[in-house]
Amino acid sequence: MSPQLLMNRLLRVILVLLCFELGVILVLIPWSAFWERNFFVDRYPQMIPVLLNSYLRGGISGLGLLDIWIAGALLRRRRRSSRVP
Repeated sequence: MSPQLLMNRLLRVILVLLCFELGVILVLIPWSAFWERNFFVDRYPQMIPVLLNSYLRGGISGLGLLDIWIAGALLRRRRRSSRVP
């Protein structure tokens, strides 16, 4: 196995893990207690209605789901491209 091929595989694994991990964080964080007690809520109380809005939380969770979907698509793309006819 050539070093370039090994490096490509390693980078792809890191990218998939990063996308998946970021997606999980974006799905879970807006609905946790951490979201309600953070720097911006304490520092700027006028932002409380915006930050605690369910639509904003849902939008951020939707971005997380999109990120998880991208990680899955990268995995499926890799499996298809590794088959040689």
